[in-house]
Amino acid sequence: MKNLYLIFSLIFSITAIFCQDIIFVNSELHLENDAPFSEATIVNGIIYLSGEIGTLPNNKVIDGGIVPETIQALSNISNKLERMGSSIDNVFKCTCMLADIMDWPEMSKAYKTFFKKEKLPSRSAFAGSGLALKAKIEIECMATLKQ
Repeated sequence: MKNLYLIFSLIFSITAIFCQDIIFVNSELHLENDAPFSEATIVNGIIYLSGEIGTLPNNKVIDGGIVPETIQALSNISNKLERMGSSIDNVFKCTCMLADIMDWPEMSKAYKTFFKKEKLPSRSAFAGSGLALKAKIEIECMATLKQ
């Protein structure tokens, strides 16, 4: 009987891992814009934010180059996390996509100002051949929900 219970528990645990609900998060504005992706998905208490560029509320990229774009992208991320009941302090992984790898040092300086020194998320950064709206940076991240 003990072995049967152990087997049932193991099967239930494995099934629970692979059968988690996915919550798709989209604001009304995002839905109105008919974007081909969700703003975020939440699985097992982890928020997966789609890439964010440094756009203003009018959907135009902020002027001024890599530093203002980095700050605006991270502000956008922070605002979205707050609306979902989380915060920038819960970010544990970021991926930074740059239009030009030569912007990496200035982007990194601006990026570091957004996080507490003892809570810098793990991060990857790379350059590509172009970003949406001719942005200089796009940042995607993963964060935990507040408990």
